[in-house]
Amino acid sequence: MTHHGLPSEARLRRSADFQRVYDKRQSASDGRIVVYAAPNGLPHSRLGLSVSSRLGNAVVRNRWKRLIREAFRLRRDELPTSVDLVVVPRGKAEPALDWLGPALVRLARRAARSA
Repeated sequence: MTHHGLPSEARLRRSADFQRVYDKRQSASDGRIVVYAAPNGLPHSRLGLSVSSRLGNAVVRNRWKRLIREAFRLRRDELPTSVDLVVVPRGKAEPALDWLGPALVRLARRAARSA
C-alpha cells in the first residue's frame, strides 16, 4: 500500500521554525486564512499549522488541519519553493477543499513575494 500523506520533511515542527516565520512578518490574508512566509534555504517548501481553540472544538480544529495539509499536498507544485509557510485559519467559515486549495496557493505566492 502506497502512503500518499505529507512527508515529514515538508512539515514545520520546531517552535524555533515557527518563531522565525512569525518574526519575518510577511503575510497575506483573505479573511478566512492567514499565510505567513519566510525563506528556508531548502529546495522545498514546508508547512506549519497554527489552529486556535477559538476556532471550535477538537473535531473542527482537526478538520481544518486535515484539509490544509491536503490542500498543501495536492498543490505543492504550484506553491513557491524554498519557503516555510505557517497557515492560520480565521473566522467561523466551514473549511472546504474546493476554496482552500486555490486560496492557499494565491496567499502563499503573495506572502512569499514580499519575503
